[in-house]
Amino acid sequence: MTHVVCKPCYDCKYTDCVVVCPVECFYEGEQMLYIHPDDCIDCEACVPECPVEAIFLDENVPDQWHEYIQLNAEMAPQCEVITEKKKPLADG
Repeated sequence: MTHVVCKPCYDCKYTDCVVVCPVECFYEGEQMLYIHPDDCIDCEACVPECPVEAIFLDENVPDQWHEYIQLNAEMAPQCEVITEKKKPLADG
């Protein structure tokens, strides 16, 4: 199991979640963050930190966002790891 960043993060990209991640499993894309499924240890530290409630355990991803499970797996390896808080797109 892994956690997944879903649609509410798109064009928002708050990074509160990355600073609490003990294993650096967040990756920064242009429009949103992704969780690398091979790195995530399912600690759930990130879930309460997300102000837009975009992070779900893969088995609990809402049906309308199910494609984000694969999207995180595909995009995370193509992006740079992010470990520090940055200004979100939503505040831009």
